[in-house]
Amino acid sequence: MLMARIQWRYLPDKEQRRRCRLLAGRIWQVRFICPRLTQCGNLRDGQKQSLQNESALNNDNRAMRNLIVYAVCVIVAAIGFGAGYVINDTYSSDRTPVQPIEFSHRIHAGVNQIPCQYCHIYAERSRAAGVPNVQRCMGCHKIIKTDSPLIQQLTSYWEKKEPIPWVKVHNLPDYVWFTHKRHVKAGLECKTCHGDIAGMDRVTRVSSLKMGWCLNCHVSKGVKNGKDCWTCHI
Repeated sequence: MLMARIQWRYLPDKEQRRRCRLLAGRIWQVRFICPRLTQCGNLRDGQKQSLQNESALNNDNRAMRNLIVYAVCVIVAAIGFGAGYVINDTYSSDRTPVQPIEFSHRIHAGVNQIPCQYCHIYAERSRAAGVPNVQRCMGCHKIIKTDSPLIQQLTSYWEKKEPIPWVKVHNLPDYVWFTHKRHVKAGLECKTCHGDIAGMDRVTRVSSLKMGWCLNCHVSKGVKNGKDCWTCHI
């Protein structure tokens, strides 16, 4: 290249000099640049192959991981269902538990026609309907029936600032997702699941709350996705 540069000064014609420079440039490109491009091309091909292999490996790993997760879910679900039947049988052993205070739904919801959601304030907007706290009860009973022994029991909890240890009547296993909000907004009445609770002095569980009982209701009412497992087990 140095000799070519030296000899260009002795070329008589500028056009010849220009052609020589172009020719020398092309020779340099072929000699030095092309091999490097070839090496880069080979490197890119190698990288592509490596990426393809890595992608295939990731896909295999992802498929295996999904398979393992699915298998674990099936096993856990099977164990959960088995345990659920035992738990549900335990819950159903006492359909009419004795409460710490003899609260009568017949008097409150039946005789006095107090709406269910006046006390169970979360039914329309939450999963659980909610049990009224002592303060809500005392909102009425500071002045109503204050001489009643039952109200005096209530007042005792209020003065000690202790919650009333109500015994839950309607229990569901942990793997069942039931929400009052969805059912209330669908227009279901409380007695659909709880029975004629406005006529009960002591609450009794009248429904089995088994899966078949729920499914029969979903089918009879044409509930969308009512038979889908994920509707209740999610």
